[in-house]
Amino acid sequence: MELTLIQSKIYEIRGQRVMLDFDLAEIYGIETKYLKRSVRRNPERFEGEDFMFELTREELSRFQIGTLNRKQGSNIKYSPFAFTELGVAMLSSILNSSTAIEVNRGIMRAFVTMRQRLTNPPIDKYNELKTEVRELKEYIEEVFTDYNDLHEDTRMQLELINESLAELQANRKLSDKPRNPIGFITANE
Repeated sequence: MELTLIQSKIYEIRGQRVMLDFDLAEIYGIETKYLKRSVRRNPERFEGEDFMFELTREELSRFQIGTLNRKQGSNIKYSPFAFTELGVAMLSSILNSSTAIEVNRGIMRAFVTMRQRLTNPPIDKYNELKTEVRELKEYIEEVFTDYNDLHEDTRMQLELINESLAELQANRKLSDKPRNPIGFITANE
């Protein structure tokens, strides 16, 4: 039995991951009434809601929209049984056939896989990229801040150089004017 097919038949009801009797009967290759009959003959094996519980009419009507209408089960006479992981494991002991045991292994693997996915969710690529972009943005802002600081220093130095050049140029203009001679004036001059 394919793992993803089994996983698609695991639902969350009353805060527990469960499989419904009609899905289990289909997987085991038996009729739902035989599965229910076997469970009713062995009630001590399924005591407590941690093994199995019967859906209430309210749960059935709410749940019927997504799952039950896809089959002939839209006019259900009896509420389905919901089996937890423990309940499914217990089913293998009352459905004593090689097919039931083989199918049960697949179902147990599906429950374990789902539990592992919940405890170790796959890396969310979107959030990972979002984090990297945020870090890159912060780095770029730091670099530009440093660049602007450096740029400001350079600009101030260039202004000082320009002022110095302007002063030198003004001094040169003054020095380029003809000077009055110093000393005695002689007749040949």
